[in-house]
Amino acid sequence: MQAFKSFEEFYPFYLSEHANSTNRKLHFTGTTLVIAIALYSLLTMKLAFLLLMPVAGYGFAWVGHFIVEKNRPATFKHPLWSLWGDFVMYKDMLTGKVPW
Repeated sequence: MQAFKSFEEFYPFYLSEHANSTNRKLHFTGTTLVIAIALYSLLTMKLAFLLLMPVAGYGFAWVGHFIVEKNRPATFKHPLWSLWGDFVMYKDMLTGKVPW
């Protein structure tokens, strides 16, 4: 397992694991659904919907990794940095820093 001392050191590795644009788009879709589910759940106080967040987020991401990119998700070895990396990549895709 590769050891990283900081998120700044981890993030280039994270992006290398998302080289395929279809994989990035699947991650973006999953993250958008996670945000939408969280907002809906909190605004309507239907908190049980929060249980769908991992299904939506990981479901799309794992299809992107196992079927499209053909690699193992970084979340298996670096769960917290990987989760943070997903949101940073989401922002970077929205701002054009990471291509679609």
